[in-house]
Amino acid sequence: MSFWPIAVLELYPVFSWLHDLLASIGLPSAWLQPLIYLLLGAMIFGILSLIALFLVWWERKIAAHIQQRFGPMRHGWHGWYQTIMDAVKLLQKEDIRVVTRDKVVFFWAPVICFVAAFLAYVVMPWGDGLIVADLNIGILYILAVTTFTVISLLMAGWGSNNKYALLGGMRSAAQVVSYEVPMVVSILTVIIFVGSLSMVDIVKSQSGLLFNWYIFRFPFGPIAFITYLIAATAEVNRTPFDIPEAEQELVSGYNVEYSGMKFAMFFLAEFVNMFTVSAIAATLFLGGWNGWEFIPSWIWFLFKTLLIVLLLMLFRWTYPRLRVDQLMEFAWKFLIPVTFANLIVAGIFKYLGWYW
Repeated sequence: MSFWPIAVLELYPVFSWLHDLLASIGLPSAWLQPLIYLLLGAMIFGILSLIALFLVWWERKIAAHIQQRFGPMRHGWHGWYQTIMDAVKLLQKEDIRVVTRDKVVFFWAPVICFVAAFLAYVVMPWGDGLIVADLNIGILYILAVTTFTVISLLMAGWGSNNKYALLGGMRSAAQVVSYEVPMVVSILTVIIFVGSLSMVDIVKSQSGLLFNWYIFRFPFGPIAFITYLIAATAEVNRTPFDIPEAEQELVSGYNVEYSGMKFAMFFLAEFVNMFTVSAIAATLFLGGWNGWEFIPSWIWFLFKTLLIVLLLMLFRWTYPRLRVDQLMEFAWKFLIPVTFANLIVAGIFKYLGWYW
C-alpha cells in the first residue's frame, strides 16, 4: 500500500519518479515520505548552488561588457571556473570571530539568511508538476519566509558589535520594511484576478502565450510589474538600493566582521534571493512555465527568470546608488501611492468585468 495519496503522485511527476525509485529498492512505505522530502531538499540546494555560481560568473561578464573590459578570462572558457576557485577559497579561509561579538546572534545571522533564501522554493513551480508542495497560500508563504532575511541582516549588524555593521543592519531594516509594502500591493494586483494564493493556480490562470500573461493586462499589469521590480530590487539590496552594504560609506556594512564560510553564506544568499524575486516575477507576470508545448516547461521557467535576472544586473551597472533620504522618500512619497492607486484601478476593472 502506497504511503502517498494517488493525487500527489499523479500531479507531481518528480514525486512519482522518486517514489518508484525508492520503492524499487525495497524501502518500507513509512520511510518513503521523509526520505523523498530529504532528497528533494538536497536536489534544490544543489540546483540553487549551481545557479548562484553561474549568476556570479554571469554578473562579472555583464559588468565587464558594460565597462568595456574583458573580466575574468584566463581560467577556463571566459574564466568559467574562476568563480568555483573563489568558492573554494572562501571555504578554506579562517573564520575570524570578534572577541566582543554577541556569540549567539553573530553565529545564527548567516545561518538564518542562508536557510531563508532556500525555503521559498518549497512552493516555487519550476515547471508543470515540478513543485515540492502546492500550498493554497503559496505566495503568502514566500512573503513570510523571505522576511527572515532582514531579521538576519539586523542580527548580523547587532551581533558584530561594530558601528558600521550596526548602521548597515538598521538601514536594511528600514529599507526592507518600506519597500515590502509596494511589493505586496503589486502582488495583490495579480491576486485580485486569480482569486487564489496558490503559485500553481497563478500560472494556470495565464495559460497560453503572451497576451494571457498579467504583464499585458492594461493598464494595471505593466504598472504592477514595474513597481514590483523596483521594490524587489530594494528587497534584495541591489544597486541602486544597496544602502545596507554601501562599501564606500560603511566598508561593506552588516557583513564587515564576517569572513570565510559565514561571509560565503551571506554572499550566496544574495544571489539566491535575486533569483527568487525574478522567479516570482516570472510566475506572477510572465506566465510561469507557460510557452510553446514542444519546449519543456522548466526551460520556459528558467528562461523567463534569467531574463529578469539580466534586467536586475543591468540596473546594478547602470544607475548610481541613492542616498538614504532619497531611497526612503521614493518609497513612501511615490512608489506606495502609485501601487495603491494601481490596485484600486485593478479592483474597479475586476468588479466591472473590463478584462480578458
